[in-house]
Amino acid sequence: MFRGSLGLVAMNFHSPQWLHRLYSTLGYHLRSLAPPPGLLRRGLRRTLWVVAILGMLYALIPRQPLWEDLSYSNAYYDREQRLLRLTLAADDKYRLHLPLAQIAPVMIDTTLLYEDRHFYWHPGVNPYSLARAAYQTLTGGRLIGGSTLTMQLARIRFNIDSRSVTGKLTQIARALQIELFYSKDEILEAYLGLAPYGGNVEGIGAASLIYFGKPASRLTLAEALSLSVIPQSPARRVPGNDALVVARDLLVQKWLATHPPAASERDLLRMPLTLHSIGDLPFRAPHFVDALNAGPSRPGEVRTTLDLRLQAVLERQASAYLARRRSQGLHNVAAMLVDTQTLEVRALLGSANFFDDTIQGQVNGTRARRSPGSALKPFIYALGMDQGLVHPLTMLKDAPARFGGFNPENFDREFAGPVSVHDALIRSRNLPAVQVAMRLRQPSLYEFLKQAQVGLTRGEDYYGLALALGGAEVTMEELVQLYAALANGGQWRALRYVQGGSGDAGVRLLSAEASFLVLDILKDNPRPAQGYRGEWTRENFPVYWKTGTSFGFRDAWSVGIFGPYVLAVWSGNFDGAGNPAFVGAEAAAPLLFEIIDALRAEGSALTPFHPAPPPDLTQVQVCAVSGQIPSQHCRHTVPTWYRPGVSPISVCDIHRAVSIDTRTGQRACRPGATGTRTEVFEYWPSDLLRLFRQAGIPRRSPPAENPNCPLEVRATRGNPPQITSPQTGLAYSYRASERQLAPLAFSAVTDADVHAVYWFLDERFVGRSDGGQPLFWPPRPGQFMLRAVDDQGRSDARPISVQIIP
Repeated sequence: MFRGSLGLVAMNFHSPQWLHRLYSTLGYHLRSLAPPPGLLRRGLRRTLWVVAILGMLYALIPRQPLWEDLSYSNAYYDREQRLLRLTLAADDKYRLHLPLAQIAPVMIDTTLLYEDRHFYWHPGVNPYSLARAAYQTLTGGRLIGGSTLTMQLARIRFNIDSRSVTGKLTQIARALQIELFYSKDEILEAYLGLAPYGGNVEGIGAASLIYFGKPASRLTLAEALSLSVIPQSPARRVPGNDALVVARDLLVQKWLATHPPAASERDLLRMPLTLHSIGDLPFRAPHFVDALNAGPSRPGEVRTTLDLRLQAVLERQASAYLARRRSQGLHNVAAMLVDTQTLEVRALLGSANFFDDTIQGQVNGTRARRSPGSALKPFIYALGMDQGLVHPLTMLKDAPARFGGFNPENFDREFAGPVSVHDALIRSRNLPAVQVAMRLRQPSLYEFLKQAQVGLTRGEDYYGLALALGGAEVTMEELVQLYAALANGGQWRALRYVQGGSGDAGVRLLSAEASFLVLDILKDNPRPAQGYRGEWTRENFPVYWKTGTSFGFRDAWSVGIFGPYVLAVWSGNFDGAGNPAFVGAEAAAPLLFEIIDALRAEGSALTPFHPAPPPDLTQVQVCAVSGQIPSQHCRHTVPTWYRPGVSPISVCDIHRAVSIDTRTGQRACRPGATGTRTEVFEYWPSDLLRLFRQAGIPRRSPPAENPNCPLEVRATRGNPPQITSPQTGLAYSYRASERQLAPLAFSAVTDADVHAVYWFLDERFVGRSDGGQPLFWPPRPGQFMLRAVDDQGRSDARPISVQIIP
């Protein structure tokens, strides 16, 4: 009865209603008592009042935290439970907080046997042990400790000097206080987490990792016996000291005496053990661990997604690659390997050498913001396919063009003329990518990247069309997530560094159809010779990859999807210094394929990745020249993927049937008339015809128009001119101080049958130019309507503004 009352007091005095419950309990017991003799009844009542007063006093005692206000180390493991690093706590201690369930039971048993066999029976203080210790001290006998495990925890936690009488009484009071507020398991957990194990090592979690290189959950009996004796004399019982061996052997004898079945292991338990030192702690994947350690606090053991075996492949290949390329000024690389299905980071190389200050080795290149160059082009074309602008064989112009104030060039400063989306992406042509990017709407490329959580720090107008060619900086993490979305049918998800949890559902950025079409193109990208293996053809082991080179040759990129992974490689210098050798196809792609080769040679289970075409895609025949639906005049067709209802539909207008007057060789006014014949010609715009001529590629020009044909007949045939200069929306300003104003160029792209273009400002004729050639006009201030009329009567017009400024 009294035990129940005391238990209720101990359990409930921290509740807001503890006093009410206390009096209710006391009243219940008083009422339930049979009337004893008066003296006994008065004594019982006094006892209960004493209990109530003690309960009130206990309620006023503050609850002191055991470990919550301390800083702790983190133990980072790879996915196979191999230690990557044990970090220091804020006070430079190795202190790892572990739940009791994560400590080997044999470690708990040996600790209690050595330190406090009656731990679960005493209230925090063992009077017999204290009396025996005092007697030994007073009689000059062998000094023995009288502290319970709870008292030792109180001394450690509250920094008590227990060698004096006052200190010992304080230690006893604190031990009673701890026992009042915490369960035995909580006290034991705190002791094992804070006990000194030599030097700046505290707690069994850190001690197990440092001395035996394993988690505390995997300690053996022999190892537990060795560790259990250290806290009693941590300065003397250190690895390599005989005092540790002697103390351990004494504990072995105790263990055998209390565990007779273990007698057969006597010799095994006494065998010398190899204990490591703090200097032997691993320091693996430093950039990976630093990235985790700088993030949200994760005290205790952290099981990461990293695979040390794959990490070693990246480090070894990068080191060997740099050794060969150092003479070219290549001193640093970064790389990241990610599982495309789970988005788990399996290997991460932040720099070539973490400890090399000459290359700023501690900078994490996977999180540095760098220009991606052409690495974003696959997503431009994927968006274009989703928005019905292009399909894989849509023909684009690779010809000089101005886009507002933006005048992009190709890497080789050459122009290829008409080029399909497939070839434009494989050959990384800039002009076609900019043309498609300019037409993107809902989302634009900028909006797409924002949806993918790319850290664009400026508004869309700031980047303009330069964004398509790497005009904004991205991190390798962001780039890898984008390419992983291609492998996952357009579904974007965040990277994962720590195991556990189901991961987020992600965001759909692209359709499965567009993702497949882009991958189908990227697999045809020819591989660099250094990384090519003959048996790895596109059919049996495809790699879907792309390169990027930043402006000024500061960054070389290569990103590839293969098997279950996406791999990104960057090479360059963290100081941003340019180098003509930093070209993606030459400085990054070879390392990409060398890593892939090494992963295959290591025996990694690299199942080839062959994405299946979504059911909405079908294959159709298109004109091999124009990429459009073939007309009756297209002689050569090729198959391409087509998305009904989305992919652009237009009939080929390059091939045109022309009725020729057999007497004059000129174009007949009326097709099918007597004395005519029909031939098929290719009608290329004037800008592309000019490129063909520069490249020495002959094109058969269509016959001239018969000047006797009515103009209204000629004006209905072919395509009208398209003014390319002056540009729409630009005001052309000149300074009045200039002695002679630079002429303004009027130019237009014309159809193949045009020989002359006539230029008008408002209704005033200003000059004539040959087809495809510019006309130079002396500027004067004002607002004008510029009109270009070709010799077939077709026209184009746009407003222009010219101003003279002081």
